[in-house]
Order: sequence, then C-alpha cells, then structure tokens
Amino acid sequence: MREVSVPVLIVGGGGCGLASFIFLARLGVDSLLVERHNTPSPMPKARGLNRRTLEVLRQFGIEEALRAGGMPGGYASRIRWMTSLGGDGPIDRRTLYEMDSFGGGALAPEYEAGSPFGKILMYPQVRLEPFLRRQGEAIGVGRTLFNTELVELEQDAAEVRAVLRDRGTDERIRVRARYAIAADAGRTVGPIVGSRLEGAPKLREMITVYFKADLARYMDSDQLSTTIFVNPAGDTAFWGSGALGKIGPPYDRTCREWLFHSAVRPGDPEKYDHATLIARVRELLKIPDLDIEILGNAPWTVQGLLAERYRFGRVFLAGDSAHRHPPAAGLGLNSGIQDAHNLAWKLAMVLRGQAGDALLDSYEAERRPVAARNVRWALFAFSNAQLTGPAMGIIPGNPEASLDNFRALLADDDEGEARRVRLDHVMAINRTEFQANDLEIGFWYDRGALVADGTPAPRRDPTGLHFHATTRPGHRIPHAWVTRRGAVVSTLDLVAPDRFVLLVGQDDSPWIAAAAAAGRALGVTIEAIAVGDAGEVLDRDHAWRRQRQVGVAGAVLVRPDQHVAWRAPEVPADPAAALQAALARVLAR
Repeated sequence: MREVSVPVLIVGGGGCGLASFIFLARLGVDSLLVERHNTPSPMPKARGLNRRTLEVLRQFGIEEALRAGGMPGGYASRIRWMTSLGGDGPIDRRTLYEMDSFGGGALAPEYEAGSPFGKILMYPQVRLEPFLRRQGEAIGVGRTLFNTELVELEQDAAEVRAVLRDRGTDERIRVRARYAIAADAGRTVGPIVGSRLEGAPKLREMITVYFKADLARYMDSDQLSTTIFVNPAGDTAFWGSGALGKIGPPYDRTCREWLFHSAVRPGDPEKYDHATLIARVRELLKIPDLDIEILGNAPWTVQGLLAERYRFGRVFLAGDSAHRHPPAAGLGLNSGIQDAHNLAWKLAMVLRGQAGDALLDSYEAERRPVAARNVRWALFAFSNAQLTGPAMGIIPGNPEASLDNFRALLADDDEGEARRVRLDHVMAINRTEFQANDLEIGFWYDRGALVADGTPAPRRDPTGLHFHATTRPGHRIPHAWVTRRGAVVSTLDLVAPDRFVLLVGQDDSPWIAAAAAAGRALGVTIEAIAVGDAGEVLDRDHAWRRQRQVGVAGAVLVRPDQHVAWRAPEVPADPAAALQAALARVLAR
C-alpha cells in the first residue's frame, strides 16, 4: 500500500475544503485534499458570496479572478413576490411586494460604509468549486485527489492515520498527517470521531430544479436575483409557492439558467421525474408552453444543526460538517469559507512552531458561537418567510378561500387597501433574510486567540441590518479607505494572511521598534504600519481616526485573519514588553 505523509489532510472538496486547501497553500503549508466525487455537484447549490467572504478571498489574491466570472451585485439587488409570471386572469402577473436586498438600492450607503464591498457577488457553487480547484492547484503547494474516498481514520497524540481508496482503480493509500480537516458535510469523518449534530434535523422537504429557459419577455427588471411566487389556485399546502433564482449568464433579464425551489410532500414519488417537475414549474409560473431544459434536480431537507464540538483531538470539523443552515440569509457556504479562514493561519503557526497547540482550541471557541448565531438567524428568517403566505391570504389546503382572499387583497376598495397595508407590515420582517448586513460582517469572537480589554460589545441590531464598527479585541478590523503608496486601499488590505499587523498613529511611534523587538523574541512577523496624516499610509478624510478607538499614541494589533487580537489606548512604560506579553497569550506560548 502506497504511503503518504503530509502536515494536513483535508477530507472534502466542496467550497469549505477547497478554501482550506487554498488558504493553507498560500501560507506555505503542504496539504492533501481528498474528494470522493470526480466532478463537482451538477447543482448550483449556494449562490451568494457575502462581503466578508469576498474580503477573505481578496486577502488571498483571488477576488479579482473570481469577480470576472461572477454575477455583479447590481444584478442581485432586488427581491420580488408575485402571483405569477404569465397568465391573463385578474390576479395573474401581479407584484405583491418588492424590497432592496444585499446592498442594493437604498441599502447602498449602509453596506458601503462597512466594507470595501458594497454588495454580494453571486457565484453558483456549480461554477465556484471548479474555480476554487483551479486556483488551488495552480499555487503548486499541496495535492488533490478526486474520485478518492476516505475509508479509515484513526489518531493518537502524535498524528492522524487514514486509508484512502481510489474509486476508479481501487488502489489503497495510507496517509499520515499531523492534523485533519473534516469538510465532507459530516458524511464520513464526523461519525468516525463521534461528532453529534444537534438542533432541528428535518423542518421541511424541498426540491430544487436547475433548468434552462428563456424568460426575458416575462421579466421587467435586470436587478431581480430572486422572484418568489405565491399561487392561491394551486396546491396551497405544498407546490403553491416557490422561489425562482437567477443563475446566469447573462445576468440581466435575458438570463438563460435558473433554479427553482419549492416544498414537496414527504415521500413524493414524482419529485425526481423530469416531466412532472416541468409541469409543476409551468403551472406555478403560469406559462404552460414554456420550453424548459432540466439540467438537474435535487431534493433536500431544511435543517438547523450545530455540532456539539469542533475539535476531536487532531481532527477539526468545518463547514457543513460543523453546522447546517436553512438557506435563508445565505450563511451556510459563507460560514464554511470563514471557518477555513480562521483555522488556516492557526494551523500554519502551530506547524511552524510559532504557536502552542492550544491556539487550535481557539478555533472552536471562536467559530462555534458564530455558527450558533448564524443557524439561529437562518431558522428565524426561515420562520419569518412562513408568515408571508398567510399574510397574503393563503389558507393551506383550501384554494377556493385562498383565491377569495387574493381577490380581496388586490381589490380597489377600502378592504383591499387595509389588506395591503397589513401585508406591507408583515413583509417587512423578511429584511432579516435579505438585509442581514450585520450578520455578514459584524460577527466577533468573545474569547479565543485574543486579549480582552473589558470593554462592552456594541449592541447588535435586532433586525440584522445595522453594523457597528469597532477595534474591540475579537472584532474584525473596521474598514476605512486609506492611501498607501498612492493607491486607495481598505484598512483590511493592510493585513497580509501570513503575519500580524500593528496599526499605529505616527511614523515615529515607539510601537514600531516594539513590534520588531516582540517579533524577534517570539519568532513571528509583526508588521508595524503607521496610518496618519503623513507617511506611507495616509488616513483619507480621517476615516480611520474616527473608528480606531485608541489615541494617536495607541496601537491596534490585528491577527492574520483581520480580527483584532489586542489594543493599547496609549503607550505604556515598556511597549515591547506589553506587546510581547499580549502576543504570547494570543499564540498560547
């Protein structure tokens, strides 16, 4: 049996596993990624990369190439609820509600203030995974084995030992690794190590249909990413509603590829049948002659689950292995990529001997509470969506009464106006799904690889929209536009993924010598950067000064993942000793 030794074994070649592979490779860490399938899933699955994920991918140098193949946020900035796209009845082709989403329209100032990215980027996973694979393999550090499955895994205090099987040749490969990342959606590694996912395992059965069709003559906007249909005359208990999502390209109303989500009856024997699915899509859209080419279909279950632990010895759970979300607010794939971002720099520093193994404990301490909130929020947003049908007048299992309610809703009289006002109030709750700005960029870590300073956390907006920037330890560094060597960049761009950064206010600050001394003592790189009115980095319009929350003589220590590790409001008597002590705590030294 062939044997391979590698620092990190990654099990799973989806978005989270491939991101882990890229991040480790960029940090110079050799890894082996194994994926049981030979090609990506034929289904689009997740579509949206939120702004925090774009910031992460920008830090690793792939945002520009990613943007070249994705759907710009302007084409995904509105959500609409309709009765149908076609039909000629009195309640057909009626818009019931519409809202700005993901940084579009009136949301733009709020979104642009908090991040260098004002909007989401739509990049369906069916295309994202091949892109990430190409990017990762081009780095030249680490290896990938597709069409290869994990069949055995065990570990002791020194290493992880695994046996892989090439599904094409049946060859077995024995792997010895220092650590392993389980990014296989909990299919193999989780059961082996004894992981338990807790929460809501089965809320509703759904079907997604991925198809080609020309809907241009039925669409009147290029900005709609999703159109949600509510059909009072259909199967009001199940197939009476659904969401049509734009996949592209092209990305305007002439889009040719779409996905359609809808609930199905449990055990529906026809949920895989193409003829039945085509008929159902035509029925709900009310376009009986629509030419549809089905590219794929997949039933799935709405879940809200969280692993009780993220670390099992030398094995770390990430992505869907650690948390599973309803798709509301688009937090699933994004959380997985952000898991990888948090874990990669810690593994790199431990493997280089720059940090103690206890640094790896901070992965669970930091990421699990964030995932818990994301799961709760996605469940909350999903439950809010269940109120929209009743608010419009849908009575499950009673199409006649539902039709009467819709006629009343759309009537040009006092009752119709009253119903529409009520609908407006109820539909506003869907902001929690489509305007979750704070959920995207406002998460923080209360404990872990940081030195808390005892200051209170900012209050979180209960609607999820409003984000409060802060340099409080554990929080992502605030975004501000600055000028570096003549180029306008974000403060986030000042942080390279392979080092700590100490942000100070003056070129002659004693913190600059302190950073060099502390870095030498601990064997790590600490790049001191002055952001002020003169020098290499200029504070444009004092945007950074307004957010740094320390005096001009103070300092903010930022981790490689752009989260604040420690801060000092002023210069202490011995800045080098203070900085070294703080960083030693962060690195578990």
